Amino acid sequence: MKLSTLAKATLLIGASSLSLTSLVNAAPADESLSKVVDAGKQINQSANKSQRRVDNISEQIQTKLQQFKTVNKEIDGLHVYNQQMNTQIENQLQELNQLASSMEQVSIIERQVSPLMSRMIDTLEAFVGLDVQFLPKERSERIASLKTMMERADVSVSEKFRRVLEAYQVEVEYGRTIEAYNGLLTIDGNERDVDFLRIGRVSLVYQTRDGQKLGMWNNETKSWDELPAEYRSNINKGLRIARKQLAPDLIIVPVAQNSAE
Repeated sequence: MKLSTLAKATLLIGASSLSLTSLVNAAPADESLSKVVDAGKQINQSANKSQRRVDNISEQIQTKLQQFKTVNKEIDGLHVYNQQMNTQIENQLQELNQLASSMEQVSIIERQVSPLMSRMIDTLEAFVGLDVQFLPKERSERIASLKTMMERADVSVSEKFRRVLEAYQVEVEYGRTIEAYNGLLTIDGNERDVDFLRIGRVSLVYQTRDGQKLGMWNNETKSWDELPAEYRSNINKGLRIARKQLAPDLIIVPVAQNSAE
């Protein structure tokens, strides 16, 4: 069927109207969609900012919490330390009280110890005088030094007592040691250089350097007795043993009848 020219024109006008209507209706929809998209972007940006703030706040809270825990641990440690210090202070106060009490008794103890030491020195001097006469100069000088020390104010009582006990210890050691030493001895009116041999306190003998004269100390008569030549080899052997030139061995020497020990 063929349309007339008028009908065709009518159809063209109608189609154009529909196209314009569609374009008019589509334009507002696109604008709304853009607004929605923009609003979504703003919301997302705002949410990101809020999340960052939340993260920062959370991190700060964790940091503060860790600091709080650390401070609490330090406080607990300080409590324990303070308790220990308080205990130590109490113990030190007790020690100070004890020291104060002891210091009050020092003068009393000193008054008692000083006379005791003087008696000990006098006893030691008497003992040396009665003992076998070996090392007479050394032993007399030791006693004289003790007496001088007792008069000194710059030496403490404890040091004085220590030195007195030390002198006693030296004398005790003489009784269980063997010793050889050189010295001068008057024999037949002449001063001779001799070798002395001391065996504990039981025997003190001498031999001249040429080996011609031998003698033994007689503590009962407080003099020297001459010995026969048969003792010469044993005395020489004893001198070598005392000087550590020979291994310890059995020797035969005369024994003093009396000694202070």
